Amino acid sequence: MSKMTLKEAKAITGHPSGLGKPSKMPGFSTSLSAYDCKVGSKLAKIPGSVCSKCYAYGGNYQWPGVKKAHQNRLKALQHPKWVEAMTLLIGHYTDPDDAYFRVHDSGDLQSVKHLMMWVQVARNLPNVSFWMPSKETRVVKGVMTIMGPRWPENLVVRLSAPMIGKEAPKSMADYPTSTVQAGVGFECEAYTRGNKCGPCRACWSNKVENIDYHVQ
Repeated sequence: MSKMTLKEAKAITGHPSGLGKPSKMPGFSTSLSAYDCKVGSKLAKIPGSVCSKCYAYGGNYQWPGVKKAHQNRLKALQHPKWVEAMTLLIGHYTDPDDAYFRVHDSGDLQSVKHLMMWVQVARNLPNVSFWMPSKETRVVKGVMTIMGPRWPENLVVRLSAPMIGKEAPKSMADYPTSTVQAGVGFECEAYTRGNKCGPCRACWSNKVENIDYHVQ
């Protein structure tokens, strides 16, 4: 059987031009539409929620080309070779000297199967550090509980507290979390560097219990 080409991997995953490259952070990323978030799309309608201020409902994310790309990537999740293709893309684009990847700079998990696909990608690329912010608490906790010690250490999923200015619920206490202006945990200082991560890699570290972001 012939080896998958980079062009084929791009087509399979819905990334014809390659992976995303957010200006804020190191490395590359992938994204889905914020409108397709399961929990997030509901939170977006609640004043004071972290999703009510979501950047992915405006700006470049509203361009027709970006919306079309998100639709293609959502559909691509059903392709039987998606894991192989995404593994190839990330392995190709990631700088081995600064091997960090963000899963979803917009959008979120669609299902248990979707999370398991990312688990396998992380296993395939043990030298890459993955960070996935998520509000799909039930999905994440369920899978991590079942997997236990088999969960890949290089995949950090941060459960997001739902409300601005509030700490993460006690039900999230045993998991990496993030808050927005709650005054707890590690303060994200990107706002002091022109909204850029700079040398900081705290979001990707499972040793950092909570990251506290500023409202964007």
